[in-house]
Amino acid sequence: MPKFKTIYLTAKRYTQGISETLIALIEYLEKNAVKVILDQETIAMLQANRVKKTTIYNLSNNYEHFELSKLKPQCDLIIVIGGDGSLLSTAKIAADQNIPIVGVNRGTLGFLTDINPEYIESIGKILRGNYIEETRFLLNASIKHDDKIINQDLALNDVVLLPSHNNRMIEFSVYINKQFVCTHKADGIIVATPTGSTAHALSGGGPILHPGLDAIVLLPMFPHTLSSRPIVVTGDSHIEIIMNKNYESYPNVSYDGRKLVPIPSSGKIDIKKHINRLRLIHLHDYNYFETLRVKLKWENK
Repeated sequence: MPKFKTIYLTAKRYTQGISETLIALIEYLEKNAVKVILDQETIAMLQANRVKKTTIYNLSNNYEHFELSKLKPQCDLIIVIGGDGSLLSTAKIAADQNIPIVGVNRGTLGFLTDINPEYIESIGKILRGNYIEETRFLLNASIKHDDKIINQDLALNDVVLLPSHNNRMIEFSVYINKQFVCTHKADGIIVATPTGSTAHALSGGGPILHPGLDAIVLLPMFPHTLSSRPIVVTGDSHIEIIMNKNYESYPNVSYDGRKLVPIPSSGKIDIKKHINRLRLIHLHDYNYFETLRVKLKWENK
């Protein structure tokens, strides 16, 4: 019997090769006595991009679909087909419902989605329990104004303060555990987890943090002074970013590169580690440093 009996599949929409990989995975799971759950968007994508040589049943009738907020306890495992962005969008659902997640890479880099789509049968190893599991923490960020929360969300990679449409420098102050750190004049700041240290923060010159570290990196973006450098703090730190009250336009805050939320002058971003962690599954031979070496094209010996 497979270790995971019911698996929820979700796919990045309308990307080349996605439907073929998804169909192959459905057929493989069913042959291995695994029940498949699809969301309605994935069903619609399959119906719109059906592969002619493959017989797919009337999906809307033969596959159950649940609200993502109610996957537990019907689901034992989530498989995301797509790129890292696809997994990011599902991460908070998986974390808050304590469902492990695995990624099949149909994107570009694939730091998180590390299963090769050409070797779907490798999923069989996971079904048989031959895998390793690690946990990654998320950030819980709240945008506040006059001590009221005006927006709140989770981020597996990063919370980023960005300039508004006029691209003017932003002035803001950083506090860690209620202690004043400094005031920055910059294009913004990236607050990243170890998972996010290989994403936006890496392109900004930040350090790579091993995912096993309990740490957060704060990286000012294009600061006005060259002495403004990245700083790494403990993962349990309480981070506050307070906007200059005299700032004339509203900059934006993004969570994992998703929606942009404006933050008013004298507003505050309150960032803490989320209480629930993401359970990320890899094949048993997964090697983090090999992933870095391949994805970043580091020199081989």
